Amino acid sequence: MTSHGASTSGGDEVDDLVAAWRRERPDLDVAPLEVLSRVTRLARHLDRARGQAFSRHGLEGWEFDVLAALRRSGEPYRLPPGRLLQQTLVTSGTMTNRIDRLAARGLVERHPSLDDRRSVLVQLTEAGAAKVDAALIDLLAHERRILADLEPADAELLATLLRRVLTRFDNPATIGGNG
Repeated sequence: MTSHGASTSGGDEVDDLVAAWRRERPDLDVAPLEVLSRVTRLARHLDRARGQAFSRHGLEGWEFDVLAALRRSGEPYRLPPGRLLQQTLVTSGTMTNRIDRLAARGLVERHPSLDDRRSVLVQLTEAGAAKVDAALIDLLAHERRILADLEPADAELLATLLRRVLTRFDNPATIGGNG
């Protein structure tokens, strides 16, 4: 193992917990912990970095997620609530509440749909675009620091390997099956 970090073994904390499980349960293959415990710990660090980046811009994580979905949609930065549901993985009631709160802050506006008068489109305001752009710049700076010890080729390989694992979750029909 070529891990780097502070632990009693000279590796990282995951090396220590894996070694302890191997000692206590030699009958089990604990190899998945070597990858997934690191992913879990990394996720905690990323959540903290995201929280710091967003709070400096007066945003919660969920606010960034909605604003970012609108910003990524391209001009005129407008989506129906159903598309926002798909991109942020929340329920309809939750999305309605989130849109209400963002509209009250002047970060989004509701507009009637030209295709269906019964539905609305949610549009990013200039203030919302400025806020999400600034938070994104801050977030990317944090994420670059997190990946700073990786060579570009290693970061690309890591992205490829994680994509392979995550693809199963993006296609729920394959989870638990043969795919």
